[in-house]
Amino acid sequence: MNIERNLEIAREAYAKIGVDVDAAIKYAAETPVSIQCWQGDDVSGFEAPDGELTGGIQSTGNYPGKARNINELRADFEFANKLIPGKKKLSLHAIYLDSEKAVPRNEISTEHFASWVQWARENGLGLDFNPTFFSHPLSADGFTLSNDDEGIRKFWVEHGIKSRLISEYFGKELGMTSCNNLWVPDGFKDTPVNRAKKRENLAKSYEEIFAVKTDDKYNLDAIESKVFGIGAESCTIGSHEFYMGCAMKHGKLLTLDTGHYHPTEVVSDKISGVLTYLPGVMLHVSRPVRWDSDHVVILDDELKAITTEIRRGGFEKRVHIGLDFFDGSINRIACWTIGARNMEKALLWAALEPVAMLQKFEAEGDFTSRLAYLEEIKTLPFGFVWDAYCAQHNVPVGDAWLADVKKYEADVLSVR
Repeated sequence: MNIERNLEIAREAYAKIGVDVDAAIKYAAETPVSIQCWQGDDVSGFEAPDGELTGGIQSTGNYPGKARNINELRADFEFANKLIPGKKKLSLHAIYLDSEKAVPRNEISTEHFASWVQWARENGLGLDFNPTFFSHPLSADGFTLSNDDEGIRKFWVEHGIKSRLISEYFGKELGMTSCNNLWVPDGFKDTPVNRAKKRENLAKSYEEIFAVKTDDKYNLDAIESKVFGIGAESCTIGSHEFYMGCAMKHGKLLTLDTGHYHPTEVVSDKISGVLTYLPGVMLHVSRPVRWDSDHVVILDDELKAITTEIRRGGFEKRVHIGLDFFDGSINRIACWTIGARNMEKALLWAALEPVAMLQKFEAEGDFTSRLAYLEEIKTLPFGFVWDAYCAQHNVPVGDAWLADVKKYEADVLSVR
């Protein structure tokens, strides 16, 4: 394979429609993608690795080689990191703290994540954070921040506050703004008769959590809705409408998870609508199959639609991209690699679109040319540019990464 010769062919082909291939590669390389740590261990964390997951969280499959502790998880991600081009962050949940003794969630602090900061610095990564409002005795009744029990509600408020401070610490230490994403599994399994009370409780909790100020330079709060979850099939307290209003009131990011809406809804269509009124959004990109099943991201039409919408709207500084899938049925390092490489491919695809030309056609009412070129670009030599992007970042080109993963599985994962 002559990568440089192929790149020249691509440069010529894209130049004909006004696209600078090298600028597109630079765009993809500089766009941070936050990769979820929980793919590596099926969302077990380090509080109680053998604990049962609750509250809408479930990783299916029992593929051998799951990370069992912090060292294995870090080693696995370091390996995957070498296979993925671009600028990366690692997204942590609170249950991934580094502590030799049990720490109540309302008492977690920066000291429990100091080793993560050092590790991230050594590996050239940023960090994002997520408070963990599930898999805990005080979430067992299905309610956390919306709980009628004032003691339980306060416990989770304190956890939310501590998480925001940890996120701010990440941003200060690493020089890359950390996004702190708040999602709660609160809801009813069967039809409730007092939704309003629970939503009043949830709103009160966010008032208290956000009353503690953090610096937006270092921490950006994001709040995440969901249609339903396991055990909350009939009513989710934190609905899209609730969080849209909450984000507007508090000036927070709204998290758009690709699996958290009805099957006929797409996140790509929501981005510009939300950003008409909000300062920014956080994306949780997964692949829903009939529901929020968190399959590994593939390079499908919706993924490309998401990245092209960001590019077309000029939203690059206001959209924060994160991945959120956890598949335990296949090699977990391959999941990270396939999903993150596809996210990078989608970013590159968007950067290679002749946006100015297409928008000029649209503004002039020339919808014929708009459609014609939207179809023509589908057969341009995108693969040549992707191969060059990988080569320039010293990661495997084409399917070469798979042999590396198979060897790591044989040498490391299979003996766990």
